[in-house]
Amino acid sequence: MADGPRIHPTAIVEPGVGIGRGSAVWDSVHIRRGAVIGAECIVGEKTYIAGGVMIGNRCKINAFVYICVGVTLEEGVMVSAGTVFTNDRFPRATTPDLKQLRGSEADEHTLPTLVKEGATIGANCTVGNDLAIGRWAMIGMGSVVTKSIPDFALALGNPARVVGVVCRCGECLFKFEAGQPPEFRTLICSHCDRSYEHRAGTTRET
Repeated sequence: MADGPRIHPTAIVEPGVGIGRGSAVWDSVHIRRGAVIGAECIVGEKTYIAGGVMIGNRCKINAFVYICVGVTLEEGVMVSAGTVFTNDRFPRATTPDLKQLRGSEADEHTLPTLVKEGATIGANCTVGNDLAIGRWAMIGMGSVVTKSIPDFALALGNPARVVGVVCRCGECLFKFEAGQPPEFRTLICSHCDRSYEHRAGTTRET
């Protein structure tokens, strides 16, 4: 079908993978059994998507991205090149007696990561586990995310810290003075005229 998924001949898509209409999977991608990718997504070259990963519609995943077991991307998420997700807070290669490799399948050590709708993760980020990245949040390139990030937040650094607020359109609405959020502020985007209210570290649309 003309609007079916387009899969590069060098990509490895295991049995039991779901890929929605209009999605594109580029060269040398590996998608493991049980992963689900929505409609109109782009999966860039040499990206790895583990089994059971859930990806919503119209997500853009750039090249060399590693998405492990336990990750969910909601609709409209962008994951930039070189980003790595993690799912084990205290990983070991072997059992304590060094006599067996630990398995790679999900177990009691596997922790989830949720990236909510519209969020952007910049290039070469590392994303921890047992956390959520909020709606329309933006994570700056090279950041290391170790805790949950609120909706519409701009977060930077290692570890990533919230330093401002961004609009749905991606424009920075304002940055915190001296790294501290104000108690209350109303915001209007100069680019698209959307309006927001920021109160005590939480941003909502108005």
